[in-house]
Formats: sequence, C-alpha cells, structure tokens
Amino acid sequence: MKKDIDQLMQKHNVDVIWVRGAATNNPTMYYLTGGGHITNADLFYRAGKTPILMHGTMERDEAAKTGYELLSYANYPIMDLLKQCDGDLAQATVLQFKQILSDLGITQGRVMLYGKQEISKVLPLIQGLSKALPEIEFIGDMDDTILLEARATKSPDEIERIRQMGVRTTTVVGKTARFLQSHPVGENETLIKADGSPLTIGDVKSQIKLWLAKAGAEDTEGMIFAIGRDAGVPHSSGNPDDPITLGRTIVFDIFPAEAGGGYFYDFTRTWCLGYASAEVEKVYNDVVKVYDTVVGELKLGVNAAEYQARTCELYEAMGYETIRQNPRLEQGYIHSLGHGLGLNVHEKPWFARKEDPSNVLQVGSVFTIEPGLYYPEKGFGIRVEDTWYVKEDGSFEKLVDFPRDLVLPMKG
Repeated sequence: MKKDIDQLMQKHNVDVIWVRGAATNNPTMYYLTGGGHITNADLFYRAGKTPILMHGTMERDEAAKTGYELLSYANYPIMDLLKQCDGDLAQATVLQFKQILSDLGITQGRVMLYGKQEISKVLPLIQGLSKALPEIEFIGDMDDTILLEARATKSPDEIERIRQMGVRTTTVVGKTARFLQSHPVGENETLIKADGSPLTIGDVKSQIKLWLAKAGAEDTEGMIFAIGRDAGVPHSSGNPDDPITLGRTIVFDIFPAEAGGGYFYDFTRTWCLGYASAEVEKVYNDVVKVYDTVVGELKLGVNAAEYQARTCELYEAMGYETIRQNPRLEQGYIHSLGHGLGLNVHEKPWFARKEDPSNVLQVGSVFTIEPGLYYPEKGFGIRVEDTWYVKEDGSFEKLVDFPRDLVLPMKG
C-alpha cells in the first residue's frame, strides 16, 4: 500500500522517485495522483516529504486537486533555453531539468524512474542529465521492488473499486451471452443477423465495447473473443471476420479498466453455443476440477508460484502435458495459473517467479485464477478465470460470482 513506499525506498537505497507522463492511462502516475485531466507532468516523490508535482499552467487546477506541492513548467521557459542552445531541443530540455532538479535540491543520490513517455524523448534527457549532474545515479526498477511492491496489497477502497469493475464486467458478459443466444441460426449452424448476413466476431466485439462504454469502462488492452482454432491459442484476440457458429468453443477473456485508466478487472468464460462435443465437455470438466482444487488449497503467506506448480501437478496426473515438462509447449497447459491485478492488468503477485519471495499471498492481494487447456489443431481451447482477493481475516473471496456453464442454449 502507499504507506509502504517510504520504507521500501529506504530498503532499496532510493532517494527520489521521479514519475513522468499523464495522470491517466499511466498506472504509476495515476496511483500517486489519483488521476485527473493532467496531460503531462513530472512528479518527484521523496520519503517523508510532500511530493512535488510539475504541471502546465492550463492544468494548474487539476494538479491542485492532488494536494501536492505544485511547480509550473512556466517557471522554466524552454524558449529562452532554446536560444542559448541554437535551437537544439534535447540540449535545452537537459538544461531545463538540470535547473529544476537543482532548485529542488536533487543533485546527488539515487533517482528511480517511472511513468509512461516516448522513450526517444526520455533517453536523451537522462543521458544528458547523467553528464550534467554526475552525482545522481538514474536507475530503473526491473525487479518491481518499490511501487509495484507497494501496489501488491490493496486498501479496502481499492478492492471495492475493483469489485465494482467486476460487477460492470460481468453485467456486460451476461448481456453478451443473451445477445448470442437471441440470434437465429442459419445454414451451416451459423448465427445470422436481421439482414440475413452472418454474425461475426467483429460484430460481437463492437457491441461489447458499446456496453462497456455505457458502463463507464474502457477496453484499453483489447479483449479476447476467439472461436474454434483461435480459442486454442491463449492470447489470440479472435479474427473479426470469423462467423459465430454452434458447437465450437468461444474463449471470452475480458479485462476492462475504469474510464481514464483506473483499476482493471479480469474475467474469462468458455462457451459453446447450442451444444459441445464429448471431448470438449471432458476437457472443460477437467479444467474446472483443477480450478476448484487449487482454489480450495489457497493459503495465506504461500508464494503464488507454488500454485502454478500444483496446477501442473494436477494436469499431469490427468494425462495432460504442461509447461513444466516442456517450456516450449504449444498445446496443453501452456501458461501461468494467474497474476496480480490492479492499475495494471498484470502485476504482483506473479505466479511464475518462484525465486521471488515477495510474491506471497497476503492480506490485500488481488489476483486471478485461470487454468486452461489449449488444442489449436483440434480446433478448441478452454479457460475459466475469476478474480480473487485475500480478506482481512486471511480468508479468500471471489470478487464477483458468475455462472460457469459451458453450453449456452439457443433461444432464437
């Protein structure tokens, strides 16, 4: 949680956190500012001190909502510096930020960089500042040691926001099921629209995005709605021209965020319209059995990677191949059991990093459970996913419940 940031900075010998970019669709900046209409900013976070937020003059009122100490870019006019640098924007920007950092008393120590901004702009700035202020060591956070570690546990308010995103998400999923079921079936068991043309993956996705927008959510990462062979490739988003037909598996993985780049929800169901083959039903039942077994074994304080190993063990005992047996596997169980969820759709705890002791399940952890089996050459794939969290008493709860029916009967 945010209260842990100062301690984590001290633990990892970091003097300043410097975050760049907009306050929306920029998880680190959103986390520290709460979002808002700030299109470009620089935030300097120092342990035990009020953060300093640099902003444009047009966005001073939005910036003031953060309660932070404010500093306007207008105090450091770039045009004057451009004249000194014969129009060299990169050099002028280095001089601008050298003065900013000096005025803030940031002239030495370790400065950790975060945020979203075009790397072609960040690289020359940091290279120039490293020469202009040689006593500063600019560093990254490849091991997710500070802000993602702080964000790995959620406050009750954060958990409630994720839950509400789950309610919106599953409401849209329910509408999608009814939308599919209501269509008449034409030749070759293909769903048809009012004009007689086939209903396609693209048609369904367009409708889903409309429902999400009306619910105040955004499909920022691009949903998965894939049928048949594409359902057997875990991250195939689906071919928009593919027609929707009876009997083939549809993997519907939807992970929208609050409008403006806030908290995500992640959810998957696998459907067959009208009927399913005996083989698909057996594999589906085995996936659900693994899901229920793992969920029943969740315990506080256990490294999430242990449940990835357990999932492999369960599938292997059933006769399925797993990624543990062959890291290059392309069919069977070929991905991680789950991942943390928050302002990123993928964050701590990681289920595939057994060597990282920070990936334990703890009070406030929010994560997905999503075992699956995939057989693209057989024309099907199956995944079931829900989002869970660890309650204050150490027990585990699914944030939103939703039916797990494989076959959706047609009503049209």
